[in-house]
Amino acid sequence: MRVWFQRLALAGLFTLSSPGWADQPVAVEIKRLSMETALKIARAAIGECRKQGIQIGVVVMDRGGRTQVALRDTVAADITLRIAEEKAYAALSFNVATSELGARADSPLGKLDGLIMLPGGLPVQAGGEIYGAVGVSGAPSGKVDEDCAKAGIKAVIDDLELG
Repeated sequence: MRVWFQRLALAGLFTLSSPGWADQPVAVEIKRLSMETALKIARAAIGECRKQGIQIGVVVMDRGGRTQVALRDTVAADITLRIAEEKAYAALSFNVATSELGARADSPLGKLDGLIMLPGGLPVQAGGEIYGAVGVSGAPSGKVDEDCAKAGIKAVIDDLELG
């Protein structure tokens, strides 16, 4: 019993003496994309690729890594949605464009299920907040996938920044 009490006392001292822990809020506010905003991102990405004669799949994820919107253009291959989802998840997980993850793709991280570290995934960020991510797949190159994802974010960035 005495050992248990000593451990409890040490844990209490550690908790109270840890800098900043006592100052942390009880809850945090997390900004989320509305369904309409996520849909606007997806439609703008598809629209940009259509201008180039390309049919794609696009996934917009919320900040928690859950698919919020998934759209596949008429003749885009079924697999484009899975690839787009895994690109979006990688962009969200690392908070960078998947085109910047090339070196990590060859590491053990690149072998994890659910992450595709090829160009076409972008985090959705505005005003210092992370809102989620968008992934695009189906274009002949990752650069075009990424350009279409950027067009999707560009369609809502002003609204998010004014937020």
